[in-house]
Amino acid sequence: MKLDVDALRYLSRDDFRVLTAVEMGMRNHEIVPSELIDRIASLKHGGTYKVLKNLLKHKLVHHDASKYDGFRLTYLGYDFLAIKTLVNRGVFTAVGRQIGVGKESDIFEVATEDGTVLAMKLHRLGRTSFRAVKSKRDYLRHRSSFSWLYLSRLAALKEFAFMKALGEHGFPVPNAVDCNRHCVIMSLIQGYPLVQVRELQNPDTIFDTILGLVVRLAEHGLIHCDFNEFNIMIDDDEKVTMIDFPQMVSVSHRNAKMYFDRDIECIFKFFKKRFNLSFDENEAEHDDAEVDSDSDECRPQFVDIQKVSGCLDKELEASGFTRKDQEVIEKFVDGDVEKDSESDGEEAEDEEDIVDQINDTSVINLESLSLVKEGEDNLVEDASKDADQTENKDEGNDTQAEAEAEDDSEEEEDDPELIKSLTKQRQKAIKAAHGRRRAVTSRNSYKDKGGKSSQNSKLHKQLSSW
Repeated sequence: MKLDVDALRYLSRDDFRVLTAVEMGMRNHEIVPSELIDRIASLKHGGTYKVLKNLLKHKLVHHDASKYDGFRLTYLGYDFLAIKTLVNRGVFTAVGRQIGVGKESDIFEVATEDGTVLAMKLHRLGRTSFRAVKSKRDYLRHRSSFSWLYLSRLAALKEFAFMKALGEHGFPVPNAVDCNRHCVIMSLIQGYPLVQVRELQNPDTIFDTILGLVVRLAEHGLIHCDFNEFNIMIDDDEKVTMIDFPQMVSVSHRNAKMYFDRDIECIFKFFKKRFNLSFDENEAEHDDAEVDSDSDECRPQFVDIQKVSGCLDKELEASGFTRKDQEVIEKFVDGDVEKDSESDGEEAEDEEDIVDQINDTSVINLESLSLVKEGEDNLVEDASKDADQTENKDEGNDTQAEAEAEDDSEEEEDDPELIKSLTKQRQKAIKAAHGRRRAVTSRNSYKDKGGKSSQNSKLHKQLSSW
């Protein structure tokens, strides 16, 4: 979303009060109900709904009435809240042009009261081009639910902390000025991204400087994880500055070696393609007397990194950092061996627990199956008894009916239709008693009002109840 700060000057105090109420409601709601916004803002005479209409016109909030009437903040509304807070602090007084766009952020120029130009970075996670933030970054850590605004805020806080710590330890990074919500204010670097540079006076020196930065970061316990030509700035004096730090991890991370090798590979590949630096040919052409000098030009290896006394991963709690004593951390150079053994032990324990659970469940299932089988046998025996009783009763009724028929009229012959209907009813009763057949009503069935069919249904009900 494009940042248009012209509407900022026309927003009143009540507008920012309602925006803050929506932000507070989004801590527990994805869509904040209108009644909750009114209760948090506490404006007089129902002014909250009028203010929401004005904010909706400027696209600072989004209205959603799919499940209930509610609102949520947009990135533009979140930008206005952060900018308003930083302006009130006196960090800057004016917002200028946009100078950079990335997959995770937008960068603008801002000016202070004395005319100093700074850089404002607005994190905008959740774009269509980069929605795999939950799997690619570890901002959430142990959390399961998230919102894009909250992830952007975490990314900004992490980048501000890393930038400030690296600047204090002498790394060539921008000066961290202030941070609020998803907005980071830093000094403006007068230079160009390395990807835009076509010629260098001393490409070998720049190459060694960049590799030295990667190794120095690893010695302080950190790996950049995105150290490429897009995140390296170079000025007219060929001074190197590195940017973009939210994805940095500790050397104790389980994938630290892979990230380190990937950063080194990106630098080698870019300088070989852009500035035609041939590393393999130089090594092949050198003599045996120059082996020691050539060994320094080889690719740095992660296993050869020796951490210094001050570990930034412990101070900043970088990703993958295990909270143990300093002695254990110093022994933990590789970052993978002990973790793998611990993970194997945990997996073994988990497997034993799973096996025990499976055995318990299998025993319970066998017991339940035996109980069910016994219950089914009892039901079959009861059903057979009921069927025998119904058969005896039907036979008694048949003999009694035959006796009466013989007494009334011995000359008359038995009705074949009546006998057929009685035999059908007897067979249905026996099958229902055994539980082999359920009475299924057809879709085209209808209710009879008296008559032979209704009497048959009554007899069937009585037999099934018996």
